[in-house]
Order: sequence, then structure tokens, then C-alpha cells
Amino acid sequence: MRMLIWHVSHFASTPGQRGRSPVADAEPWPVAMDEGLLVFAAAEPEDEADPAATGQRAAVVIQRLAGQVKVTTVVLHSFAHLFGELGQPDAARAALNATQEQLQAQGFTVQQTPFGWFNALDIQAKGHPLSRVSRIV
Repeated sequence: MRMLIWHVSHFASTPGQRGRSPVADAEPWPVAMDEGLLVFAAAEPEDEADPAATGQRAAVVIQRLAGQVKVTTVVLHSFAHLFGELGQPDAARAALNATQEQLQAQGFTVQQTPFGWFNALDIQAKGHPLSRVSRIV
């Protein structure tokens, strides 16, 4: 899984149009957060073998960064547009769900944007050295 993680002052997502994913959420919902980490994530073919393990590795990376910037709120946003070769949508969804479960078990407040939807995004990103990082897990 590839992740682009932003430390944000504010994030809001409003669902727009459904994408082509066969596992897109049937009914989308808006998401909003103040002061937290926004994680743009894309699963890759190698994540398909064990999405739960991928989610666990992602959670460790997110938790470490969250500790450094002192936040406990995370939004996971499936973002296939940023990366090259994508894994299957069901594996991506499973990895995101596993990431959310792992983080919540550690006391984080976690939301996901609707899977398989195009969203209008309102982002106010911070401007410090850890405000934008990329990771591969």
C-alpha cells in the first residue's frame, strides 16, 4: 500500500459522483475533521495476498506519525489516482478497514471517506516538515 499522509487543520469531503469500482459504497456520506491526519491510500497488487497484514503495517506507520505531530484523529481516503499499478478494489477496501480497526484499537478516532466515490475536498494543510509524507508499507 502506498500512502500520502497530510497533517491538516481541517478536512471535509462531500460525495459527488460514484466511480466505476464494483465494490463502491451504495450510499455515500460526508466526512469532516479538524486537526488530524488525512491519509490518501492506494493498495497495490502485492497487498492482495494479505490485506489485514497490510492494514496492520499501515496503522503502525500512521500511529508513529500521529505521535510525532500529536494528533489522535485520522481520515482514510482511498485514492487510486495518485499511484501506478493498483490492487483489486476488494483488497484495497479490506486493507483500509483493517487499518481503521487497528487504529481504533489504539484509541484513535478514525473515519473513512466513501469507497469508490469522487468527492469534493476541502483541505487546510499544515506547513511544517512532517505535514506531508509518503510511505510504502
